[in-house]
Amino acid sequence: MCSGLSLQSSQYVVPEDVRAAGFQIDADELTSIVESRDTERLTEHGQLDGIADKLATSLTDGISMREDLLVQREQIYGVNKFAESEPRSFWEFVWDALQDTTLIILAACAFVSLTVGIATEGWPNGSHDGIGIFASIILVVSVTATSDYQQSLQFRDLDKEKRKILVQVTRDGFRQRILIDDLLPGDVVHLAVGDQVPADGVFVSGFSLLLDESSLTGESEPVDVNEDKPFLSSGTKVLDGSGQMLVTSVGMRTQWGKLMAALTEGGNDETPLQVKLSGVANIIGKIGLFFAVLTFVVLSQELIGQKYHDELLFSWSGDDVLEILNHFAVAVTIVVVAVPEGLPLAVTLSLAYAMEKMMNDKALVRQLAACETMGSATVICSDKTGTLTSNRMTVVKACICGNTVEVCDPLIPSSLSSELPEVAVETLLESILTNTGGEVVVDQNGKQDIIGTPTETALLEFALSLGGNYKQKRQETKIVKVEPFNSVKKRMTVILELPGGGYRAHCKGATEIVLAACDKFIDGSGSVVPLDKKTANMLNDIIETFSSEALRTLCLAYRGLEDGSTQEEIPLQGYTFIGIVGIKDPVRPGVRESVASCRSAGIAVKMVTGDNINTAKAIARECGILTDGGLAIEGAEFREKTPKELLELIPKMQVCHASVLSWLCKCLSI
Repeated sequence: MCSGLSLQSSQYVVPEDVRAAGFQIDADELTSIVESRDTERLTEHGQLDGIADKLATSLTDGISMREDLLVQREQIYGVNKFAESEPRSFWEFVWDALQDTTLIILAACAFVSLTVGIATEGWPNGSHDGIGIFASIILVVSVTATSDYQQSLQFRDLDKEKRKILVQVTRDGFRQRILIDDLLPGDVVHLAVGDQVPADGVFVSGFSLLLDESSLTGESEPVDVNEDKPFLSSGTKVLDGSGQMLVTSVGMRTQWGKLMAALTEGGNDETPLQVKLSGVANIIGKIGLFFAVLTFVVLSQELIGQKYHDELLFSWSGDDVLEILNHFAVAVTIVVVAVPEGLPLAVTLSLAYAMEKMMNDKALVRQLAACETMGSATVICSDKTGTLTSNRMTVVKACICGNTVEVCDPLIPSSLSSELPEVAVETLLESILTNTGGEVVVDQNGKQDIIGTPTETALLEFALSLGGNYKQKRQETKIVKVEPFNSVKKRMTVILELPGGGYRAHCKGATEIVLAACDKFIDGSGSVVPLDKKTANMLNDIIETFSSEALRTLCLAYRGLEDGSTQEEIPLQGYTFIGIVGIKDPVRPGVRESVASCRSAGIAVKMVTGDNINTAKAIARECGILTDGGLAIEGAEFREKTPKELLELIPKMQVCHASVLSWLCKCLSI
């Protein structure tokens, strides 16, 4: 067995150019290992550590940022960009425009009109109608082709903008954000919930990492990624958990890149409006053609009948031919009049004007069909965070030890820590600095920088203002288990192994969820006392007060654990209340005016959010969404309603919980 393994391993020979560049494995070998998910070959190369060594990288510090080394790595392994198809030329769009059925009919009529006109009236008098029709065709084709060509150029620019995605990597020991196009094999990438895996790679470390690979494999079942199943594919999405990956393949060498290469760029589909108008034009054209033929037959039957009666059917004089041509000219005139030659031009000009106007409003729509669909919209359901609000969060209030305090500026050291019991401050800092998806890093200039979601950033800024030391706290404690936050559980929990022995669970999340899990709290003296009904009611009142001021509220709690319980499910009850933080997320400028514009256009705007209902109501009022006669409803209350009650309720509903969105869509479609 061992000899077989060594024989297999010896079959791989490092290419000379790769060896000369300082690497011990080439791009094709890396691509093959990840694409085939070959754990045996991964083992032959020394598992994760072996791959890292052969890629001349460090799993903790990442690759070097020296420009010459980055260029050398790029030359050997390629860049993280997909091959682009050749842009279509202007003349290809001209050819596409000429395929319009209406224009083909008009071109045939123009040719006949020109021929008959010159034959009957001579040049140039007989050519006016035909030339006029040809001119209108040229105008329609020119406008259509120019519009589509400009649109294709704009969409190529849009595709480039869409690639300007920032990913978090560690290089030279510093965690930083770089463009996805600058990613190279050997980079250590940090992944969190909602991230798209930017390249193919191997799992380094993490907690509960769950990927959606449906875009790549078509399988809807999420896939766990861990030490036993370490392979990650570009284009997949992180559904749960967090982790780090070592990049092995980029660009067209990834599975996603090969899939993109296999797909050809489709042509521009007609919008629904254009399809309907083309149908109308075809029907009108067919009706016109029918009556044109009927008219020609009626006008010509007398002459042909007379010829047949006189047995001169095959004997035609010049006058007879001229009369037939006149009849044919009348028929062609009917076709020309009946076929709406102005319809394609009108539609093209209208859509081109609409697209240009939207471009001026900084709105670039990928498919014009979406504009036509939105033109019929009567209801807009909008998220709150990052859509109606600016997604720049700051802790402005907190309730600790039962006392409510205001936080003036979380970026300035606060005196709050000296006003609270030391044990309460230490527990609060431990909770924030360990139970987080963010990270406090030091950049090359020695300045502290916080990387993470806006919520995590706000909490970490608050902890630093209280004198917290992120690096020291993470070194003192060991995280043994993580339950990441998701929209169902509405909480995030970690289990710590404490320096002096023992374990502790820290939990944070929606106030109504976490507070309900608490049976003790830290009082003003720093002692842990039972959480009685009176105190619970007081805390609920504080939560409502924070929410009514449009603050997002989060509750922090902890509980001690027995040694053996770390292998079991994280407990849901028995926590000790630490505190509540109120986070301000200001409304975006112009939101209130936009909501008013929608309402004046007959479009109802509804807020759909997972936040506390009181917070949602306060922000909805600030945005102008929640009016005096409007309703705000939570998920549980919504689901208790009968279909008849819902039909009466929905027109008045202006704020609802995210969990009822699917129900809301069903009811709105009735």
